[in-house]
Amino acid sequence: MLLPVGRSWWAIAAGYLGLVSVTMLPAPLAVIIGIVAIVDIQKHPERHGMGRAIFGIVMGAVFTVLMLVLLLRG
Repeated sequence: MLLPVGRSWWAIAAGYLGLVSVTMLPAPLAVIIGIVAIVDIQKHPERHGMGRAIFGIVMGAVFTVLMLVLLLRG
């Protein structure tokens, strides 16, 4: 029950990157990996993990925007 059997490894990576994106550095990568995870899940309907992929995209997008705002403000 603890092992991610049947989950897309891309979705697992996106979820963890989304979680760590609060440090802002891996945030853009979380968005990219999340999109790859959704494509992987759509190509292989037997795989799960759409929630993790969406979480990675949302958190990555929020902290990417925040990072860009902080960088552009100087």
